[in-house]
Amino acid sequence: MNGLNNLPGVDKLLNLPEIKAMISEHNETLVKFAIRESLSHFRAKALKDKVIPDAQGIIGHIRAGIQKITTKSLRNVMNATGVVVHTNLGRAPFSNEIIEEVSEILKGYSNLEFDLEKGSRGSRNTHVTQLLTYLTGAEDVLVVNNNAAALMLLLRTFAKDKEVIVSRGELIEIGGSFRLPDIMAASDCKMVEVGTTNKTKVQDYENAANEETALLFKAHTSNYVIQGFTQEAKLQELVALGKKKKIPVVYDMGSGLLRKTSVGIFRDEPDVRKTLATGVDIVSFSGDKLLGGPQAGIIAGKKKFIAILKKEPMVRALRVGKTTLAFMEAALSYYLDDKTLIENNSIFRMMSKKPDEIKRNAEILQKGLSGLNIGSSIVKGKGQCGGGALPGKELDSFAVRIDGEFESNKKKSEFAEKLYYGLMHHKTPVVGILRKGDIYFDMLTIPDEQIGKLSRVIGEVYDNLIEQE
Repeated sequence: MNGLNNLPGVDKLLNLPEIKAMISEHNETLVKFAIRESLSHFRAKALKDKVIPDAQGIIGHIRAGIQKITTKSLRNVMNATGVVVHTNLGRAPFSNEIIEEVSEILKGYSNLEFDLEKGSRGSRNTHVTQLLTYLTGAEDVLVVNNNAAALMLLLRTFAKDKEVIVSRGELIEIGGSFRLPDIMAASDCKMVEVGTTNKTKVQDYENAANEETALLFKAHTSNYVIQGFTQEAKLQELVALGKKKKIPVVYDMGSGLLRKTSVGIFRDEPDVRKTLATGVDIVSFSGDKLLGGPQAGIIAGKKKFIAILKKEPMVRALRVGKTTLAFMEAALSYYLDDKTLIENNSIFRMMSKKPDEIKRNAEILQKGLSGLNIGSSIVKGKGQCGGGALPGKELDSFAVRIDGEFESNKKKSEFAEKLYYGLMHHKTPVVGILRKGDIYFDMLTIPDEQIGKLSRVIGEVYDNLIEQE
């Protein structure tokens, strides 16, 4: 069909049998919305290239629009990438244990802002305060909706229209291209860079400090490593300088390891408890990375500073709701005991897996695929913590690679790519690893109970592709 004149009107489309069937299945309001969206799409297309599809093409577009609205966008995904805290896949996954525990609280009403002892209005900030202060050694804490929000609140409260000194080697960029300099600019404070990319000394901070300096700022380089001829101003040195100059010291820890545990890979990662023991005034960190809880930004430190933050009007805009607090309290409670932490916290459970255990799971998947006449091999892999934590450190793992007989490497590579994207488009999406013409499924991040399901999904997509060949 050519031209705008041939584009059918809403009334004409509503009288078509196919459209009437859609109205019976859904409702007229939804179908009319999808029709208008489709007509608007094809109107713009006609103005551009003067070509629009026939009636069946328009009906198909309307049907697709309805399906997009009625199908939930946020879905459960099987993570076979070997990246434990996968930023694009929701960061820290919740275990069955924490889901069951929290569901009891969220099913009905809760004492979110009600003091059950006094029978009067309470504060939502109290629910995790005692646990966090005990686990971290902080004098007081405040929870907001993410760590970027925590930083903005800190900077605007204590350094608006003033200077904040930071090392050039710590001008971090976090997920989604958010950069520390941008956060500082948005917080209406002046960033003063000191040192160089690879070397910053405490004297650099001291030389830059003046009567306009509001904060000495340090950021944990949790998502990259600078090696070689390097030096950084130690936190203890900044704390001493801050006391000398009477300037508060803020440390953005980012990854949020609460305390040392029996899981060896975290041995060299700075933890909140030891960091606060240095005397630093304030630290901030994420709730959904190494902590293993929900998205949140946690500010911990000295009571006098937290008290000022709690009075800021912006806190209401950044506060968290009952869902976040319920998950946070449950996640924090697991830190009271190492055994419970490893059993109930998905991050620690995966990060403490032994290679033999991962290999056994790979063998189970391989056996399941073999039963579906799909050839595969078990290969050694390297998992990662991810989520801007433990850069440069890898975990020994095992992955299952799909094999098959193909007439050429090009055909093999094309099939692997189709399988990779086909799995993502399945009703139960699977994200694997596409590398050099092969597709892999790293078993580090596949829970035991998902192995059978993963095998079946691979089988369905694999068979569909074979039929199309």
